[in-house]
Amino acid sequence: MRVLFAVALLFSVTAAAAAAPLCQPEPRESPAREAKWNADLARLSTLSRSLPARPDTRLLMPVTGVRVSQVADTWNAARPGNLKHAGQDIFAPRGTAVRSATSGVVWLTGSSARGGTWVYVLGAGGRRYYYAHLLRIASGLREGQRVTTSTVLGQVGTTGDAETTPPHLHFAVFDRYASTAPCRFPALDPLPLLRNR
Repeated sequence: MRVLFAVALLFSVTAAAAAAPLCQPEPRESPAREAKWNADLARLSTLSRSLPARPDTRLLMPVTGVRVSQVADTWNAARPGNLKHAGQDIFAPRGTAVRSATSGVVWLTGSSARGGTWVYVLGAGGRRYYYAHLLRIASGLREGQRVTTSTVLGQVGTTGDAETTPPHLHFAVFDRYASTAPCRFPALDPLPLLRNR
């Protein structure tokens, strides 16, 4: 009986560790860029009030024509600069449509050295969905816009640090932001949540 209890305890500890969010250092930003991030993060609580309180337990595959079974699990894989891969790479031909995996609100659109051209969608429960390395953002898509799982956000590309890789979407899920938490972007593995369209 003790052996069974020990095995069960080990399994639950291992499962809890696997489910723990991944938090890694954010890139250094200029004071102006950091001030903008702080202002954008402060808007999250207001935007979240218009969305359901409980996070989605299922997400639809964001890349048109790709099945969940085709996604190679790259969560937590080593990356340059002593970083871990805080998302899943979904490969598809350049220009393939990327749709929102959930209903929500476009929180931010922009670009950065690492992520290239990207879109953040704020979903239920305050979760942020990050669509990166886009070839381009969909024409007319704007911050504050309501989206559904039918909304096209952009197209698969190789922008940012994906310039030397085959075209793909870097899809990441970040848990609710709390101003007092030590981590501003706690990443969750999106693969267990993904479902085929």
